[in-house]
Amino acid sequence: MRENGGVTSALEAPATRAHAAVPPRLIATDLDGTLLRDDKSVSPRTVAALAAAEEAGLEVFFVTGRPARWMEVVADHLQGHGLAICGNGAAVVDLHEGPGRHRFAKVREVGHANARETVRLLRETVPGTLFAVEQTYAFHQERAYPRIFVEEPDSYGDAEELLAPGGVTASLPVLKLLAFHHDLEPDAFLGLARTALGERVTVTRSSPSALLEISGPGVSKASTLALCCAERGISPEEVVAFGDMPNDVEMLTWAGRAYAMGNAHPDALRAAGRQTAGNNEDGVALVIEEILATLA
Repeated sequence: MRENGGVTSALEAPATRAHAAVPPRLIATDLDGTLLRDDKSVSPRTVAALAAAEEAGLEVFFVTGRPARWMEVVADHLQGHGLAICGNGAAVVDLHEGPGRHRFAKVREVGHANARETVRLLRETVPGTLFAVEQTYAFHQERAYPRIFVEEPDSYGDAEELLAPGGVTASLPVLKLLAFHHDLEPDAFLGLARTALGERVTVTRSSPSALLEISGPGVSKASTLALCCAERGISPEEVVAFGDMPNDVEMLTWAGRAYAMGNAHPDALRAAGRQTAGNNEDGVALVIEEILATLA
């Protein structure tokens, strides 16, 4: 199911914070810096808390900036659901089939023409920007783009060439553009890009380096989570969310009850209004255990 990426009415409704009398029905958690420890492991305590939440009838959604192919990190902890929101809301992915065989249940793409114009505007505004292109089943990058990840791209080329009509990316949806700058401070780069691109796309970041993640207009973790919740009859007040970086801000603002990690970026802390322990101290598990104790 491919969508145009527009903001949904579910997200447009004013967010309200849950009262204690509203029992949660869904837990939405970021992965890196949140559910995962710094070594990318899921602690035994967290595994047990997720299983207990689902046994108690709560749905669990992994909501991440990661592409679908990087979801093997939670493959052993799917329990009963197996759905994840990947690419900062660009896709809803069914993980049941295992690594490399993910089924895309929902795709909210940037659009090739929009991606080309985004590259043009950002090159003009912030010279020295380098690009990579994330697709459903492919990844491409410019040769000067840093090898931030261990994987080998499917192809190399200038972004304009990669995104050209009839080019190597033409047959698959573009989920995200990645933009990197060697010299700028991360939040400064984010501010420049948001000013240059306006509402054409959604620009955020989750890396400690000057690496931006660019999705379609209105596409975010929050807007796709809102779609998924609306389909299930779950209100924002019934959602508990966890995150740590600027790409979590919209989700933390939208959810009825939100927690920033002890290691969170200041923007995430402001958006959440609550704080739990850091990712290396099982902060997500701590809150889930407290919630389940109140439901017992």
